[in-house]
Amino acid sequence: MRNQPKYNFFKNTSYALNGIVDLVKTESSFKIELILVLVLLPVLIFIDTSLINKLLMFISLFGMLIAETINSAIERTVDLVTLEHHIMAKRAKDVGSAIVFFSIIIFVVTWLTIFYIIFF
Repeated sequence: MRNQPKYNFFKNTSYALNGIVDLVKTESSFKIELILVLVLLPVLIFIDTSLINKLLMFISLFGMLIAETINSAIERTVDLVTLEHHIMAKRAKDVGSAIVFFSIIIFVVTWLTIFYIIFF
């Protein structure tokens, strides 16, 4: 049995918001990707394409933020365990970076494909 308090939506939401604020304060990659999301959301809203395409674009856009969040959690956990250079620590961090890399590929391919369909 886990030592965990009873579920509380508002408390759990505050934990999530605290995490987002911390990411914005401490992670430059997250800040860059968040700015990209804020710039592209209006494009997504006003672009003339199907709802399915907009959903795919939205999911791929936010997928980058999700991936960066997972990567940051992995990096922080590894750093909590050890700050010494260890091959397994490096491998864990590299896998976290791969998650972000794949999410960026999905984003770029999705957006370029849909823009190609719209304009050509």
